[in-house]
Amino acid sequence: MNISPLASIHPAAIIGQNVVIEPFAVIEANVEIGDNVWIGPHVVVMDYVKIGSNSKVFPNAVIGGIPQDLKYEGEISWVEIGNNTTIREFVSINRGTKALGTTKIGNNCLIMAYTHVAHDCQIGNDVILVNNVQIAGHVEIADWVVVGGSSSIHQFVKIGKHAMIAGGSLVRKDVPPFITAAREPLGFTGINTLGLKRRGFLNDEINEIHEIYRLIYQSNLNHSEVLKVMKDISQTANNKEVMDFLEQSNRGIISGKKRIIKTIVE
Repeated sequence: MNISPLASIHPAAIIGQNVVIEPFAVIEANVEIGDNVWIGPHVVVMDYVKIGSNSKVFPNAVIGGIPQDLKYEGEISWVEIGNNTTIREFVSINRGTKALGTTKIGNNCLIMAYTHVAHDCQIGNDVILVNNVQIAGHVEIADWVVVGGSSSIHQFVKIGKHAMIAGGSLVRKDVPPFITAAREPLGFTGINTLGLKRRGFLNDEINEIHEIYRLIYQSNLNHSEVLKVMKDISQTANNKEVMDFLEQSNRGIISGKKRIIKTIVE
């Protein structure tokens, strides 16, 4: 263990093996830090935070601040960060509320500088949030999602597995799995083919996903009709992943491609 004498560590904090804590970091009580974690200078880890092994927290990040939610009444709640996750400079991650009790970030995530993760967010494994992503409360982001820089995500939005969202996006509705999303208002722009290939998806699987989204965005069927057709076709894992997402979407999913209509002004 290598803890700077200039760091402030509460005696009740639980610190794992081979942890490095740099000068002027503050670690409050009710904090658990796993093995082989690096805590940079001027990091503040507030009460009720768990950080998994082999993670890194860069300078001026604030982990475990109380929720910015007027409904918060001082209840005990947590931030839980998984293993092998990197939190870059000036990131802020708030604790949960009595609604869920915990704000969670999974394993192998990269949370880049100036990102904000609000209360009760549930972020999966292998997620990348690029610089200055702003996430409101109760957002759910599944595994392997990439959110481009300076994007803002509305409260209660859900983002499905392997989705990729362009930088500068305003995410007001749910984003289904396996797709790319861009433009304003945010819409479906295709399948995340490159990302899926990098993660070992076979060509047949990717073609199947293309067919699923042709049904969703190009068939002119409504939501319930799409679900009925999907239930009637072969129940592969990818089909079920999309179908489950559609059934659990409360805000509705983002729109499809819109035709560009040229208007001639004489």
